Amino acid sequence: MSFRIMGTGSYLPPLSVTNDDIAKYVDTNDEWISTRTGIRSRHVATDETASEMGAKAALEALKDAGIQADELDLILCATVSGEYIVPSMACLIQRAIGAHCPAFDMSSACSAFLVMMETAAAYLATGRYRRILLVGTEQMSRVLDWTDRSTCILFGDGAGAVVLEPGENYLGSHMVFMGGEEVLNLPTNVGNSPYWTLERPRDTVNMNGGETYKFATRTVPQEILALLEQTGTQQSEIDWVVCHQANQRIIDAVARRLKGIAPEKFLSNIADHGNTTAATIPLLLDECNKKGMFKRGDLMVVAAFGGGLSCIASLIRW
Repeated sequence: MSFRIMGTGSYLPPLSVTNDDIAKYVDTNDEWISTRTGIRSRHVATDETASEMGAKAALEALKDAGIQADELDLILCATVSGEYIVPSMACLIQRAIGAHCPAFDMSSACSAFLVMMETAAAYLATGRYRRILLVGTEQMSRVLDWTDRSTCILFGDGAGAVVLEPGENYLGSHMVFMGGEEVLNLPTNVGNSPYWTLERPRDTVNMNGGETYKFATRTVPQEILALLEQTGTQQSEIDWVVCHQANQRIIDAVARRLKGIAPEKFLSNIADHGNTTAATIPLLLDECNKKGMFKRGDLMVVAAFGGGLSCIASLIRW
């Protein structure tokens, strides 16, 4: 037993920050950012936390699924920018929406939403769970160095959610995980221990953009091809490709390497959202779902890469 997607939801803060707005803080401009990333604007929270945004996306997903919060059996949440380590964002969302089920967080940065899908499939297979809510929510603006133009231009805030129930629409996944903190990391605050002897890390996002690009453009196509071989699926059968929205150049490079899938099948909303880390995939799923782009039976590859380093590709029947 796997799952089917019952409903989707999303939330974006009202404030949209353009590239020209960011140029007020760092030495950059719209052309420099848009040509290198495909990003023109991103949403930034001003008075909402990650858990609050996640709760709003969750309520939208419940509404779309046609169920109430007290019908949920489990809530999983993914974030690297929540307002607390303890309590979990999932528990805060649980209380905010009026649910009473178990709730906990999962951490795998930009790959986390697909990690939650794999985890949810395993929980549903036990037969003890019937309705599972997955939430990806990020307030990345609070963990960025706004003087570093290599990172502050890339990220945005927002949340996305899906509700799952038992079904046969999750057809498989292929994944790779490896250490790579020298490429991408977000340290925790080591505090003020008088016994700490090592250098105190900067507790903002640190990323080697060049190495991240090489990892993504090499590994994402490899994982997708391995997934298709594993499931006996031809590239020509794929209706949609939903990639993690980190950089339009990465998405285009992946499309060029998968010559059997038409470029127009690679979905993108990065121009207006930037990289919302664990929220990019559910945000994009909800946006396309609300537009009526997906039809029941459509076959889609969903792929993400990120901290770990990690890369996951999943095959889903809509």
